[in-house]
Amino acid sequence: MKHTFARLTLALCAAGFGIAAHAADPYTPQEYVQFQHADWTRNATIYQINTRQFTPEGSFKAATAQLPRLKELGVDILWLMPIHPIGELKRKGTLGSPYAVRDYRAVNPEFGTLQDFRAFVDGAHKLGMRVIIDWVGNHTSWDSVLRSSHPDWYANDSSGKPRPTPWFDWDDIIDLDYSKPALRRYMTESMLYWVRETGIDGYRVDAAGLVPQDFWDNASRELRAVKPVFMLAEWESRDMHRVAFDASYAWTWWDALHDVAKGKRDATGLYTYYAWGQKFYPRQAYRLLYTTNHDKNTWEGTEFDIFGPAVDAAIVFSFVSEGMPMIYNGQEAGNRKRLEFFERDPIEWKPSPYADLYRKLISLKKSNTALWNGEFGAQMVQVPNAAPKQIFSFVRANAKDKVFVALNLSGEQVKASFSKDLHHGSYRDFATGETVRVDAATSFDMAPWSYKVLVK
Repeated sequence: MKHTFARLTLALCAAGFGIAAHAADPYTPQEYVQFQHADWTRNATIYQINTRQFTPEGSFKAATAQLPRLKELGVDILWLMPIHPIGELKRKGTLGSPYAVRDYRAVNPEFGTLQDFRAFVDGAHKLGMRVIIDWVGNHTSWDSVLRSSHPDWYANDSSGKPRPTPWFDWDDIIDLDYSKPALRRYMTESMLYWVRETGIDGYRVDAAGLVPQDFWDNASRELRAVKPVFMLAEWESRDMHRVAFDASYAWTWWDALHDVAKGKRDATGLYTYYAWGQKFYPRQAYRLLYTTNHDKNTWEGTEFDIFGPAVDAAIVFSFVSEGMPMIYNGQEAGNRKRLEFFERDPIEWKPSPYADLYRKLISLKKSNTALWNGEFGAQMVQVPNAAPKQIFSFVRANAKDKVFVALNLSGEQVKASFSKDLHHGSYRDFATGETVRVDAATSFDMAPWSYKVLVK
């Protein structure tokens, strides 16, 4: 009996070892991304709100009154720039930078009260929209409440004094030191506070890569234990997507497209971005695409300054490409001024054809599953054409939907003809609504910086 038991034990151990060995088989592909996106992000478009400039009043209450208009536009996720009190010591300009946070657990009185902010979130939720807020984890203002209560939580220079982030001109802020477990706990609990107490749906994280990745990995786990949140990293890195972030910035897409618009590269200059996107990033990764944002608008110019005659093609590209599109407040009004960063400078709201363009693009993205975000949409497949330096062409197709796109990314009139048969079929022209039949004989006479989006 003893021997029988021993043999049975050995057999079970061997079986168990076999299971463990199989589970740890180094030749079995492992899933890289360790979380699931919230369902409501699948075909979402982000709208960035610069609260200070969004309305003449520059307040949460005034922004709440605009929610029905944003709902009608079709946007899904509202991102508010930092809502927290701003430091006064070494402040830039009259009102200071929203990214020089004085207190992570309070609201900026410039914008209103905590109750006003709650009303904004509640109002958005009632209309089916989600709200995320900017989180500035890398640094605080010089007069942050943490500096007096926890001076040991700050990074110091060689003389032992708090320092701004090295090499940048961010002299209105000082860096936090994430080697301190107590700081990590405080920051995580502060992020949890806003989710629990106001119902926000996630964060856009400023300068995410300047904070250790393991902090974000843990913080995101704790946040997702409360509710399905959306996390957007202002950074460009595959590692961000494994545990912590749904989306990251596609800086290299913007840079490449900007160079094309300025004549520094031709259309093939975008190939590297898309090659890396397909081979290096996981399918689950959402890459944030935009033509402008608060930084670009203020420091480099409006989208009209930056892209010139290519602006319409760039906007359309940001919606039909693989990626998650974003609109900066005022783009739907065709805003043509660079908004002040440290002063009040309200957007001049007026009717514009761009409102209709964005409305149509958002509607297309929602209805056409091939254009959905990340793994939920279809991959871009290149359609070879006879003028690759001018024409960027591709299809995105799944079992239900298909889109064929040709963009003339040049200042030349081009006759675009295509090879292979990936793009063949009957479509509706996005711009005109006309039915278009595409086959081997099809070619398009494309004006400079024009686009052709065909929907099936």
